[in-house]
Amino acid sequence: MTKISLAAMRLLAFLTILSVAQEIPAENIPTNNAGMAMMEKEWRFSLVTCAPGKEIYQLEGHTALRATHKGGADLAINWGVFDFDAPNFVYRFVKGETDYMVAAYPFYLFLEEYQKEGRRVVEQELNITPQQAGNLMKLVEENLQPENRTYRYNYVKDNCATRPLALIERATGTEITLPSAGNSENPTFRSEMGSYHASYPWYQFGIDLALGAGIDYPITERERTFAPVRLYDALENAWFINPEGNRIPVVKSTNVLVDGKPEGVAEEATPWPLTPVATGLYLLVLTIAFSFRDIRRRRLSRWLDTLIFGAQFLAGCLLTFLIFVSVHEATSPNWLYLWLNPLCIIAAAGVWIKRWKRAVYWYQICNFAALIVLLSAHHFFGQALNAAFPIYILCALVRSGTEIYVLRTQHV
Repeated sequence: MTKISLAAMRLLAFLTILSVAQEIPAENIPTNNAGMAMMEKEWRFSLVTCAPGKEIYQLEGHTALRATHKGGADLAINWGVFDFDAPNFVYRFVKGETDYMVAAYPFYLFLEEYQKEGRRVVEQELNITPQQAGNLMKLVEENLQPENRTYRYNYVKDNCATRPLALIERATGTEITLPSAGNSENPTFRSEMGSYHASYPWYQFGIDLALGAGIDYPITERERTFAPVRLYDALENAWFINPEGNRIPVVKSTNVLVDGKPEGVAEEATPWPLTPVATGLYLLVLTIAFSFRDIRRRRLSRWLDTLIFGAQFLAGCLLTFLIFVSVHEATSPNWLYLWLNPLCIIAAAGVWIKRWKRAVYWYQICNFAALIVLLSAHHFFGQALNAAFPIYILCALVRSGTEIYVLRTQHV
């Protein structure tokens, strides 16, 4: 990801870059589009892959094009640029209206911060003809025009990795064939994300909460290349067919520009006692213990119900926004709405209001049934559950059953 200053963009004919992922000061990145006016022939292009970093937006790595010319130009073409200071950026991001931009700037500036972080950077020189390289430069120039450089970012379908791959195919006039990884498990977007987020279970927890069944269908090898590090692996043995009908390797040569661990420099895995699964088990033990106590004394631990169902209410409000307001294509349908929805406020607040007891009782009967359906039939809905979700759902189920029993003994 890269952040730009709007004021600088107005001053420069091209773009002035402020990198978020690399934290490059904008004032140190003077650039213009003079290099883009050079001869279209004798350009050399490489796909540059940066290993994963520590931040959550760096976990799949990063991809850019490198364009060098014998006249001395050496440019990074980066489709990961955005302006965090744009009006309502956070709201638009959550809503799914995140606009990214493409920018070109001196390659040494692109490389600089990766060197500081010790993140591996590998260059794959493209095995294309001078004419195809000229075509690619024309497409890059077209992308960089003010009316074209902004695009609607999509995490898995339109990003810094998918854009350059599509341009390379347009420039060569042929589709790149990617080798099969031999994965017999039918990966989905969710499972692919999970493999990159293994050390960040709470991040994956949030993704699995927010995104519904739209990311659980089996994906192709091409779709797997939404992740820059996967695109790098796939291109090593990829090929296209030239006009003569011969199979041509896509990559001419591979060069390590910055040495480092291929797996990146991500933080160490979250200790198991602090993971969502462990936290859920702590809550489940607490819930069962207090539920037995409540059943024996026929009186509810109202603070516990407020804690559990209040948290579900807040999560339900978020899901309501994502499902009904957001334009993210993968947020609906989300069958977790059977568990997390604004109606949870009835249980969270109703246990404190005497005249709400009957409403709470009937709500919990419906809620108990909905949770049973979700736990037993989610596979039929086509939505995979995070490993921690059944534990938290079970907590809600135990408290729902407890409320039904206690309120019934109170002749509600």
